[in-house]
Amino acid sequence: MNNNDFYPYPDSYSSAIQAENEMSLSNYVARVMRRVYGKMFLGLLATALTSFAVLTSGSLMAMLMSHPAVFWVLMFVELGLVLAIGAAIDKLSTGTATALFYLYSVVNGLVLTPIFLVYTLSSIAYTFAITSLTFGAMTIFGYVTKQDLTKFGAILFMALIGLIICVVVNLFLHSTAMEWFISIAGVLIFIGLTAWDTQKIKKMAAMADQSQVGKVATLGALSLYLDFINLFLYLLRFFGSRE
Repeated sequence: MNNNDFYPYPDSYSSAIQAENEMSLSNYVARVMRRVYGKMFLGLLATALTSFAVLTSGSLMAMLMSHPAVFWVLMFVELGLVLAIGAAIDKLSTGTATALFYLYSVVNGLVLTPIFLVYTLSSIAYTFAITSLTFGAMTIFGYVTKQDLTKFGAILFMALIGLIICVVVNLFLHSTAMEWFISIAGVLIFIGLTAWDTQKIKKMAAMADQSQVGKVATLGALSLYLDFINLFLYLLRFFGSRE
């Protein structure tokens, strides 16, 4: 007599256990991803409300527009916050990491306020809708695809470095042709990064224990927030109507 006499369908039993475990993991990952998207949405909301508050405050708007150095300070603050969250995420508490993310969102709202003086409100809203649809499609693709996007991530990262170099060079050249190339490349790069980041965050969520979920959600929200904002800004160059 062997074990199969007691369990007449051992393969089916094993498959059922495996399927149950996979379903449990899938549900766990889905809960973590909902926290990622929730924090990202709140970050975007904080950015929008900050820009609106500055626009409706004559004194704040005058200070920003009359002191160009303020924008450079704010951009360095943004860079510092991103580096702090990314590099020190393991040392930060969940609450501190989340607070830094929302602080970044607020500072970014200050930096982005001038676009409302350059582009019409209707074109900004139109571009935001296009960005939302594009971002949504790519993040869904990144979440459900079975294809490993790791190799594409390395390519996209190198392309992003090249894009930054081109932006810096064009600050001195003021080339319209290069500006269009940068805009097209920026859209393509951040479309790809949205899918890649989503898959990366999904893998992080699958490996995270309960104590790390908050940090994973914050780090994931920051990555997708940056993808969304950059995609929006590059698309605005194509669909934005100037005042």
